[in-house]
Amino acid sequence: MLIETLKSLFERDLKRLKVEIESYQNENRIWEIDKNISNSAGNLCLHLIGNINTYIGAEIGKTGYIRNRPLEFSLKDIPKTEIIQKIDETLIAVNNALDSLTETDLESIYPQIVFEKEMTTGFFLVHLSTHLAYHLGQINYHRRLLDF
Repeated sequence: MLIETLKSLFERDLKRLKVEIESYQNENRIWEIDKNISNSAGNLCLHLIGNINTYIGAEIGKTGYIRNRPLEFSLKDIPKTEIIQKIDETLIAVNNALDSLTETDLESIYPQIVFEKEMTTGFFLVHLSTHLAYHLGQINYHRRLLDF
């Protein structure tokens, strides 16, 4: 039950992330920061892609993805089409990884220590979903503030 819920939430929010990036009228605005906005929508999107591909794709789905977290916040001016392709690839990795899980797997301890303590795989997947939703809201707000 939780696996299907998580799949639904990740699919909904990754598709919404794609719509947010596609909705920028001025592609250059994706990379802008202004006043107290410290991260651009582009960098937040790269961060989400890296985060999800690391903790779900590589760890659960065994995709071989290797994260470079500093680049998530330093890269700039990646074409919108490339970002959208990365979002699509991330959704595929999430679905494949979650399809490999059983409800029993959700009760087991997640293989990495992420927040300095053990947690179940189910708990961590819920956290990753809320992390995605949090940054998705920031990206939506960024677009509405800066894309004019």
